[in-house]
Amino acid sequence: MASCLSLSSYSLCEKITSKKYMRCIKRDCIKRPQVVSAAKKDGFGLRVFVLSDLHTDYPENMAWVRNLSTKRHDQDVLLVAGDVAETYDNFVLTMSLLKERFEHVFFVPGNHDLWCRWEAEDLDSLEKLNKLLDACKQLGVETNPVVIDGLGIIPLFSWYHESFDREDDIIGVRIPSLDMACKDYHACKWPGNLSNRDTSLSLYFDTMNEKNQLTVKQIQRTCSQIITFSHFVPRQELCPEKRMLFYPNLPKVIGSDWLEDRIRSIHGVESSSFACHVFGHTHFCWDAIVDGIRYVQAPLAYPRERKRRMNGGETWLPFCIYSDGEFAAKVMPCYWSDYYAVNPRTPSNTQLAPWVARFYKLV
Repeated sequence: MASCLSLSSYSLCEKITSKKYMRCIKRDCIKRPQVVSAAKKDGFGLRVFVLSDLHTDYPENMAWVRNLSTKRHDQDVLLVAGDVAETYDNFVLTMSLLKERFEHVFFVPGNHDLWCRWEAEDLDSLEKLNKLLDACKQLGVETNPVVIDGLGIIPLFSWYHESFDREDDIIGVRIPSLDMACKDYHACKWPGNLSNRDTSLSLYFDTMNEKNQLTVKQIQRTCSQIITFSHFVPRQELCPEKRMLFYPNLPKVIGSDWLEDRIRSIHGVESSSFACHVFGHTHFCWDAIVDGIRYVQAPLAYPRERKRRMNGGETWLPFCIYSDGEFAAKVMPCYWSDYYAVNPRTPSNTQLAPWVARFYKLV
């Protein structure tokens, strides 16, 4: 999904990378990729597990994290694809618990992580992001690219933009506005000219990845297998069609074209069986290969979603995506990606599915 940057977009890029904004993303200078060795477990090699959308502000979800074995994964890697918790205290507690259970933990931020509704300090969302990244550094949680036993792991910062959605809208029914349906518009606080209402946030977060470009290139040269991961969705095909969704305008607040461009710049345009990208945000379990890259989502999701067997999972999470030098076979239940594996995507069909239509009134 290629994207074209207009002159105004380039101007915005220059603005958001000025000193005024870069104060929020200053980090260590560019270094060679950190190369570490993982301990062998029972004679087997490196294992990498993935998990997103923990939402541990819900007591049931925090209890799930606490109940993870303190021994089973003590030599494994965990990729956490965002939306850990809304409050800073719950975020730190959750990441501490995960770090106690896994040898290596990686993290990228999601939208809920940057909500500012209940914080004791008067922070904006970028200041909170810096605070979360500082906490990760203190806990030993990785937020930068690292090579472990020859496997390249590359976290990617991202944010969504409305123009990511290019499929036909549902018309003829009353659908709540994005302001009403998406709490980000009120729970996040952005400084300066950054806003959910345009592409500025997507560009800003994508620019955060630039500091790692030399490291990424070194990983590309030295690693035959690479896993990238983000919170947001890189392609619209990784979400059900609008007519299938309880909120048909969901695709407008889920993904970024710049994210997909960056993934392709890392894995290659055609890619290979050695390329994988992990994402989160929509709470739909997903495992599919699109244009040569395997895309995986393994969300814990909300307790109510798990009770209704709509999304998320418990018994099969975290999901093992890589083991002993190979990407693992698909074993988790993925209703929607399984559906699209045998049914063509028809976004031009804008007639609401029966289970959705009963919630909407005709205009």
